[in-house]
Amino acid sequence: MRSWIYITTNKPYGVLYIGMTAHLKDRIGNHKSKKYKNSFSARYNLDKLVYFEEFDDIRKAYAREAQLKAGSRAKKIKLIESMNPEWKDLYETLE
Repeated sequence: MRSWIYITTNKPYGVLYIGMTAHLKDRIGNHKSKKYKNSFSARYNLDKLVYFEEFDDIRKAYAREAQLKAGSRAKKIKLIESMNPEWKDLYETLE
């Protein structure tokens, strides 16, 4: 099953949220619309997609999500900047 891990934020170098989903565009749309109003991402306005990776195997996506969550903030920032040095919202680039 195709899956993604992703990182959202509220502003460059702001709060980071790491998630996993089988439907990336829909999931980020939920973050943007604050579908779950009491969620962590809604409370902190974490609606800017700044990083994502695609996987063919959901188990690999789950393992990568756990790896990223366990990593340091500095490593997460370095990862984001390797793909998106300007911290642009990548949502519009999704198909």
